[in-house]
Amino acid sequence: MTCVVAIDQGTTSTRAIVFDADGRIVSSGQLEHRQHFPKPGWVEHDALEIWHNTQEVIGIALARADMTRRDVAAVGITNQRETAVVWNRRTGEPVHHAIVWQDTRTQDYVDRLADDGGTDRFRDTTGLPLATYFSATKIAWILDNVPGARAEAAAGDLAFGTTDSWVIWNLTGGPDGGVHVTDVTNASRTMLMDLHTLEWDPGLLEAFGIPASMLPQIRSSSEVVGRVESSSLLREVPIAGILGDQQAAAFGQAAFRAGESKNTYGTGNFLLVNTGETIPRSAHGLITTVAYRIGDAPASYALEGSIAVTGSLVQWLRDNLGIIDSAAEIEELAVSVPDSGGVIIVPAFSGLFAPYWRPDARGAIMGLTRFATRAHLARAALESVALQTRDVLDAVDADVDVPIEELRVDGGMVANATLMQMQADILGIPVVRPAVIETTALGAAYAAGLAVGVWSGLDELRARWSEDARWTPRTTAAEREARVADWHDAVGRTFDWPSARA
Repeated sequence: MTCVVAIDQGTTSTRAIVFDADGRIVSSGQLEHRQHFPKPGWVEHDALEIWHNTQEVIGIALARADMTRRDVAAVGITNQRETAVVWNRRTGEPVHHAIVWQDTRTQDYVDRLADDGGTDRFRDTTGLPLATYFSATKIAWILDNVPGARAEAAAGDLAFGTTDSWVIWNLTGGPDGGVHVTDVTNASRTMLMDLHTLEWDPGLLEAFGIPASMLPQIRSSSEVVGRVESSSLLREVPIAGILGDQQAAAFGQAAFRAGESKNTYGTGNFLLVNTGETIPRSAHGLITTVAYRIGDAPASYALEGSIAVTGSLVQWLRDNLGIIDSAAEIEELAVSVPDSGGVIIVPAFSGLFAPYWRPDARGAIMGLTRFATRAHLARAALESVALQTRDVLDAVDADVDVPIEELRVDGGMVANATLMQMQADILGIPVVRPAVIETTALGAAYAAGLAVGVWSGLDELRARWSEDARWTPRTTAAEREARVADWHDAVGRTFDWPSARA
């Protein structure tokens, strides 16, 4: 059996999924890692824990499939994107916990840089607004706050990478010859790459105070970048695909052409609309990113609407409030009431991302009365996911000439049929779930398999996509717009929160 292993290094867990040549899941292994919250607004991961989990889930997936490395044609990597890892090349030890994409500690860096040119100061080059979301200020913070880090970086001893780079470096040998690479999709999320040249920009490195020696080599999304080293269960297998998680999901959804899109429901929500070889510009709060690049072919680009908190709101209800014992319980609780009882949750735990880009926003629960129960909170949490997606889709409709007539969805939360019906009702268009909902891992597998000949090309991959379920709107336009108006009123009340100014 010829298979491809996808390693999906996500925000809350790391998975290895084995796909066969028909794109079907053969087996998988998954382990969660700890979320560290040392201060309000700070979110960290232990990169060594992530690496150890990566090795273990590979073993689990291979054992469950009863296969060895000889059955594996290639490895594909997909990952949480902007999360920054800085490590010592000689020892292989991170100099600090990884700073996660949700982390807001670097707002003062953003403010200082925005004093000269505003938050769009680097947008023409990077496609991104100045925000704590992206990697550059996280790297700068580590260099400025870890004793000795800046001197080590100047000496060439430190390496930076998003978690794809960290995993690949370790898989290919670590301190003993590890390959230090990333791909164009991940590089486009650092705020250090020029979208036009697909190379690190010296002016941006100077602005953020980051030595070029720290950065990985930028490669395409589908090409052999190295081989797994000898001590791994996958030894000598080529690593042939790298995609940031949201681009990987779009690839797995076969959104290869301009105008094709997907929305992923995970820790956050991310809507991508492919724009082909055209580098788009948004006037409505979306960002420009690289969608993928295959070998030496021109890159494809996309507009993206990034929402910070969706699935993590459900985790918060479970872990912080104890309203549910497991994430799966939220659907049963939500359907026990006909509506949210007037409760609205705005989950601005990391400020608000697209289309608002308001770091001064803070999370709020509004509309509470004695009537409200935990069931109403559960339903309001799901509604907040659908309403945030509506905001982003409205921005896409304003930016893109051709309206989206149906929404392809994927990610862990799409198993929640109640949420999917809410989403169709709030959007007023059909919501479509594919047969394989693990599209992030599937996209990484596709990219790797293309590079080594498991699949012949994009047309073959497109033919493999199939529909599993479809939800159509049940509400009237008047009901829909009234709910959206209440939502916008609630969102506006979260802006300029006093603790955000402290």
